[in-house]
Amino acid sequence: MSETGTDGTLRTQLSKNGTEEQPYDKIMVFKSPDDKFAIAWQFTPEQESSLHLLNYAPDDQLQPKLTKKQYLKPGDRVRVDRPRLFDLGTKTEIETSDALFANPYQMISLGWGVKDGKPEYRFIFNERGHQLMRVLAMGLDGTVRVLIEEKSGTFINYANKLSYEVLKESNMMIWASERDGYNHIYLVDLEKGKVKNQITQGQWNVCDVEHVNEANQRIWVSAYGYRKDEDPYHLNLVRVNFDGTGCQALTEGDGTHVWKWSPNNHFFIDTWSRVDLPPRTAVRSSETGSVQLMLHERTAHDLKENGWDPPERFSAVGRDGETLIYGIIIRPPQFDKTIMYPVLEDLYSGPHDFFTPKGFESLSRFREWASEGYIVVKLDAMGTNWRSKKFHDVAYKNLKDAGLPDRIAWTKEAAKTRPWMDLSRVGVMGGSAGGQNAVSALLHHGDFYKAAVADSGCHDNRLDKIWWNEQWMGYPVDESYEENSNITHVGKLRGKLMLVVGGMDTNVDPAATMRLVSKLIKEDKDHELVFIPDGSHCEGMNGPALGRMKRFFKQNLSP
Repeated sequence: MSETGTDGTLRTQLSKNGTEEQPYDKIMVFKSPDDKFAIAWQFTPEQESSLHLLNYAPDDQLQPKLTKKQYLKPGDRVRVDRPRLFDLGTKTEIETSDALFANPYQMISLGWGVKDGKPEYRFIFNERGHQLMRVLAMGLDGTVRVLIEEKSGTFINYANKLSYEVLKESNMMIWASERDGYNHIYLVDLEKGKVKNQITQGQWNVCDVEHVNEANQRIWVSAYGYRKDEDPYHLNLVRVNFDGTGCQALTEGDGTHVWKWSPNNHFFIDTWSRVDLPPRTAVRSSETGSVQLMLHERTAHDLKENGWDPPERFSAVGRDGETLIYGIIIRPPQFDKTIMYPVLEDLYSGPHDFFTPKGFESLSRFREWASEGYIVVKLDAMGTNWRSKKFHDVAYKNLKDAGLPDRIAWTKEAAKTRPWMDLSRVGVMGGSAGGQNAVSALLHHGDFYKAAVADSGCHDNRLDKIWWNEQWMGYPVDESYEENSNITHVGKLRGKLMLVVGGMDTNVDPAATMRLVSKLIKEDKDHELVFIPDGSHCEGMNGPALGRMKRFFKQNLSP
């Protein structure tokens, strides 16, 4: 069927299977370079799943106001894409099989490439559950082949470590993978559909590909843990050749680095610092890393002379007796080593990243709490990101763990040489995933943690957003979701608990906190609740509930 459009062009219908339930995406249409074929994505839309929020005290009217937004939760139906191949000469669809890309969580178009001199269409398929990922190619005869395949018995970190770059001149791809236990990059021959060689290797992680010079066969990457004698969370710039030779750090100085490239990429401005070391800045060569010009340098001694009390960096082995856990300790102003201070941990163990500050900054929120008379600690335990895959996998279907055994071991070890840390008075606070962690601390380790404040916690992962929770808890939704729910374990509660929640939180469904409250009441478990009718996500941590939080800890962590 052909018709003339309003712009005078002749339009020909290619497909006949598009329906309201399975339409074609007008944007996802890709013509082959020779204009003889086209790929069009047909899809099944995601299900309607609404987050309902009731604002009891809106500013613009007296009566409560109900709002809703689309909000998929674990187990909901996601959008399912299906690339289809059309011959523009015969105006017919070429039959293809979706056996290699059935049940996707998400797919990404890579556009057209070449095999044996003929066009083929390439795309990334991430299977629901995040345990299988493929780079696939669809040939003109309808066959689909695997170019790259990743499998994991736990999770592929699709949300944070998916990194790739197609090199069209050489028909290669730079691909990031944790297949050897650390996040490294590989050179993949897209013509043959196989890895040509591993580019980087070792007990460190590629964070991101910064720059690729295909002509000179060189790559610049940001890397965590490259220098073995430093904190493994320090970021460095590393240069390496396509074949894996010549791998070297271009940044140096014991600290974490940030940089800015010159317009021609021949130089970069490098600034490095630590929480206990002020920033230093230099211009370096992007080939050798040699300092071309020192721009700024200041010592910690200068600041200490003016009353600065730096945070203390501390590391100790975790639960396994061998893996180092890294964190910081912030003392109160006018610190007196003869006084026993309560310990307050700022806790967030989201598996998507690490959270202890590494660069020089004011740490104003931590210092505000320290000024209330606490030893404030912040650390990253097993289950968080950017260490080994084994370190990270602790979080899989195990979010209730929150690295708490490592945190307790770290804190106890710190207190052995710091008698002013009173481990009979340890509190914990956190927001969002940290709120879930804080409650988990009292439920599962109430012998160590005495009081907790949880703001906007995702206390049951079935009630939270789909991408974050299925990434770590998997799909389909199984019994592990219930086992990891704080609501399931309410009967184990020990210690003092305050819950904070905003009624208009569009990030984490407030229902998670309210269902926890309901169970606490049924189980006759004492707790405090601060409900902010028009509050948003984690508003209590820095907003109207802050004063209540301070009073709560004073009451429950005082001698």
